Amino acid sequence: MAETKLTAKPVSSVQVKKSSNAISLLAPIVCVVAGYLIWRFVLGSAGNFTKPGTGAFWPEHDGPKTALSKMYLGGIIVPILIGCFLTVVTFIIERFLTISKATGTGNNAEFIRKVQYHLANKNVDAAVAECDKQKGSVGNVMKAGLHRYKDMVNNTELNTDQKVMAIQKEVEEATALELPMLEKNLVFLSTIASVATLLGLLGTVLGMIRSFSALGDGEGGGDAAAKLSVGISEALYNTALGIGTSAVAIIFYNMFTTKIDGITYGIDESGFTLTQSFASLYK
Repeated sequence: MAETKLTAKPVSSVQVKKSSNAISLLAPIVCVVAGYLIWRFVLGSAGNFTKPGTGAFWPEHDGPKTALSKMYLGGIIVPILIGCFLTVVTFIIERFLTISKATGTGNNAEFIRKVQYHLANKNVDAAVAECDKQKGSVGNVMKAGLHRYKDMVNNTELNTDQKVMAIQKEVEEATALELPMLEKNLVFLSTIASVATLLGLLGTVLGMIRSFSALGDGEGGGDAAAKLSVGISEALYNTALGIGTSAVAIIFYNMFTTKIDGITYGIDESGFTLTQSFASLYK
């Protein structure tokens, strides 16, 4: 019966992760589409320009009235960068909610000390109750280990070393279910942190090419130089968007990985607590 329970838990967890991954893959696409809509219909609204152009996908407007409408003239890379920024914001919110839930209530170190106290008094049920109060990843792993711990206390067929190994195996299996949920979707933040700057530079280069091409086609003089400076400033919006998006992604990626490291340390400590407690009390 114990083996059946162990195999049932991973199957259920994998099903949840597959559904969640589908949503995660869909979110960047939705964000890029939203970025285009913002660029096209908000920044690129005809009312934001003195010389609105025509066209459905990319109207050639001119004479921006505001700084935001100048961003529209940065080119087709701008909506992609806006989409990247929206993706970063989306996964920052998602990871914040997930990791906050995984952290649980109260301090992990204090929680582990309470469990150690109850185990030292051989009160496993009280230790399980502490896990229910904690409600985090450390509590989930500890609770799974405590259920096996309780089974091993009443087991008369295995020796102490085998019982300790059984508890350790249960903790490792519970950990294998918790850690992927903590680290999931961080890859989007790390990827955008690297790609956003490159996309910004690409948009700037394309904008510079358009500006110099327009200068070459013109008659030169002061008016051409003024148009060139305006074109360059518009192209640099891409760089600003790329660097800003990358900076936000890096800051929150590092913040989340630090929190995950703290949770992982608590999980490791909980497993060590269970095995050492059992080995010392039930020789």
